[in-house]
Amino acid sequence: MKQILFLNPENVSKDEAGSYPLREAARAVVSDENGMIALLHVSKENYYKLPGGGLESSEDKFSALQRECLEEIGCEVEIIAEAGSILEYRKIFNIRQISYCYVAKTKGAKGIPDFTQHEKDRGFEIIWLQPEKAKQALSESQATSDEGRLYIVPRDLALLEAALILS
Repeated sequence: MKQILFLNPENVSKDEAGSYPLREAARAVVSDENGMIALLHVSKENYYKLPGGGLESSEDKFSALQRECLEEIGCEVEIIAEAGSILEYRKIFNIRQISYCYVAKTKGAKGIPDFTQHEKDRGFEIIWLQPEKAKQALSESQATSDEGRLYIVPRDLALLEAALILS
């Protein structure tokens, strides 16, 4: 999978990053039958993000993406294309994270997200926007957390831009 972004805003050396555990994640730009893109609004931290998250121990990329989409946006998805990978060196959490990124479409009816308590506490809510409005929402996010500002918003903006080129 082609790398579309390398995030290292804290200037972690390759040697130091090599000592960090690797976290693998799967993410997607998901559109519905009307071409609207799923975004998660993290209202308590003032930013938007795309659906996706970490692989659990027994999961592959595809099953993790399916699970995350069901949990976060209440939908089953069909993967249309690979968008690429994103590598992050996160000193604030002492991890290396690689996100396997896809373009997907909803499959079947939209359901209700099943947010974790942590996501509920952070004010997660699902919204569906036209592609350019989704890009604008991400671009104009004013994240109040370092994680959102340094990692999540730039990562998801790069993924959305890569997906829009593929569409």
